[in-house]
Amino acid sequence: MKCRLFHTFCDAPVASVGAFEFVEFTIAFDRDANEERREEAELTLPAEATAFVPASVLLQRLHDEAPADHFTLDWLMSRMHRRSFGLIMLLLAIVAVAPGVSIVAGLLLMVPAFQMILGQNMPVFPRRIAARPIPTMHLAALVLRAVPVLRSLEKLIHPRWPTPLDATKRIVGAVVVLLNITLLFTPVPLSNIVPALVIALISLAYLEEDGILLSIAMLASIVVLAIELVVVWETVLGGKWLFDPWS
Repeated sequence: MKCRLFHTFCDAPVASVGAFEFVEFTIAFDRDANEERREEAELTLPAEATAFVPASVLLQRLHDEAPADHFTLDWLMSRMHRRSFGLIMLLLAIVAVAPGVSIVAGLLLMVPAFQMILGQNMPVFPRRIAARPIPTMHLAALVLRAVPVLRSLEKLIHPRWPTPLDATKRIVGAVVVLLNITLLFTPVPLSNIVPALVIALISLAYLEEDGILLSIAMLASIVVLAIELVVVWETVLGGKWLFDPWS
């Protein structure tokens, strides 16, 4: 039986050999096609997912790809991916410098800061806020002002001293929460400016992945928190003396 099968296989017509060659060709073709599709998929990945992209380039890209009339925070965060924490905090910190809107900006800053402490990948705002349409002209005005400044800063600020991503995110979130508390509750006029500027510095360093600048910003935050604590304590003592001058 074995000999008969062997002779049958050996005496098979040339068409069988052609069939085997066709199968080998089909497998090779499928392998090449899969490699081409994999290469195309790698080429279509977002640039920020495969290599570092400066913040000025990201902002310019947002401006170029923004919808004509309105955009939303959901759209903004989906375009920034993991860099959205740094950009959102930077924008809100710049807004928080203005005395009139510092409270609103400070409350919004609490959202991404707490989510960084929890280790989330992207900030998630309440649906009512995330889906609220924002005129694109505001984004255009911001980009026109911010991109030239960022390009100048990026000559000095660039990725260096890499830090653990998850641990850095949580520490930055905790420091921003503490600075934000002083921004919101320090009972001194214009006391929001310095904490907001330090938050902006931390956000810029985190966004640009600059470990040296982030270390400097963290030291600045410690100094600011210490000064704010002394100011609050002196204010409390002063108020106590006003109400009870004989104590």
